[in-house]
Amino acid sequence: MTLHVIILAAGQGTRMRSSLPNVLHPLGGKALLAHVIDTARQLEPASIHVVYGHGGAQVRQALAHEPVDWVEQKEQLGTGHAVDQVMPLLPDKGSVLVLYGDVPMIGARTLAPMLEQVRAGALSILSAKVADPHGYGRIVRATHGGLAAIVEQKDATPEQLRIDEINTGFVAAPVSRLRHWLANLGNDNAQGEYYLTDIVSMAVADRVPVHSVTAPDSEEILGVNDRVQLAQLERLYQRRQAERLMRAGVTLADPGRFDVRGELVAGSDTFIDVNTVFEGRVQLGGGVRIGPNCCLKNAVLGDGVEVLAHSVIDGARVGAACRIGPFARIRPETELAGRVHIGNFVEVKKSRVGDGSKVNHLSYIGDTQMGAGVNVGAGTITCNYDGANKHLTQIGDDVFIGSDTQLVAPVSVGDGATIGAGTTVTRDVPAAKLTLSRSPQKTVEGWQRPVKQPK
Repeated sequence: MTLHVIILAAGQGTRMRSSLPNVLHPLGGKALLAHVIDTARQLEPASIHVVYGHGGAQVRQALAHEPVDWVEQKEQLGTGHAVDQVMPLLPDKGSVLVLYGDVPMIGARTLAPMLEQVRAGALSILSAKVADPHGYGRIVRATHGGLAAIVEQKDATPEQLRIDEINTGFVAAPVSRLRHWLANLGNDNAQGEYYLTDIVSMAVADRVPVHSVTAPDSEEILGVNDRVQLAQLERLYQRRQAERLMRAGVTLADPGRFDVRGELVAGSDTFIDVNTVFEGRVQLGGGVRIGPNCCLKNAVLGDGVEVLAHSVIDGARVGAACRIGPFARIRPETELAGRVHIGNFVEVKKSRVGDGSKVNHLSYIGDTQMGAGVNVGAGTITCNYDGANKHLTQIGDDVFIGSDTQLVAPVSVGDGATIGAGTTVTRDVPAAKLTLSRSPQKTVEGWQRPVKQPK
């Protein structure tokens, strides 16, 4: 039976007190709705439809790259009304799964049994047992244990409010059956809305089997209505990321002070210290050591790399056994070969640094092609920008660059060259020779330092 997924994402989320639509708030660096779309795609449906309303243009623009159909709910008249907006687009022969754009941690494995029940002709819902059911619709069961109805919190009797089995909102049904039930929904309730949950009692009346799947982990069905819940869900999400990595052989100094805002892949025996943030896609080799308070974004690090405290690596590739930091910044389009040392307060941008080269102190290397075995002294900078254009600096193998050198690009330094400290290089430097641009040192005889006169 062909599967179609409907994701409800039209809510305003007023409790967030934000101009950003609720479903665009980030969890682990990715919009809540994007997490749900990812889960839907794992089920390999024929189509995914996102029902949007509040902030619709903003939602569509932010997630324009997602392979979904966008369906507008012009009036927010309840979940049943929202699902009904998609029904004209669906063929009768198929099944529908309804997800929620602000419930991001639901897993495909949890949803799969619901689809099996629908293939057998049943209506399937996802329920959960919770310690505090307040705010949720309650699952009302018949004397034989089967589902009889779902009662919303505001419509429940005192006896029903004591039920601890709650409706998560996730529903799967045959398209033809769901079309019929939605057409007969009413809004005679405390909210004056068309509840999707009312289809349960309709299914019972139509003698359609109604089955439930119990969520194995209640964390999966947690939604986001305010920033407190968003923060709580963020820590749950990060804990899952931490546990996944630790099971793969990674040591985390403190799993509670660790953030993945994208995708992190790490080899075994890697160590990650506290307060390190990973953004985008980061790949770490085996035996990597990341110091505290570092940020890595869209980076690839080879085996045995050591990144010392307070360093930033963004859009770069770092070869095996490199040593970076502390307080280093590696910017996009940088490639470090093996055994490179980038030291404290050094910035490297759009450059290639050859095997075994060292830039250890207080330097800026930009738009540079640097060979192997180069030693760059403290305070050296490449002057790559003339106010309009960027220019290339080329440095050969085994070059020694003295401290406080300025390399004014475009310029080339030959293999084995030595540049004296304090030199401003404006022309190409020949190989295997000493180049410097110092003024002669002078001592002025008889000179005396000025002295303040007493008042």
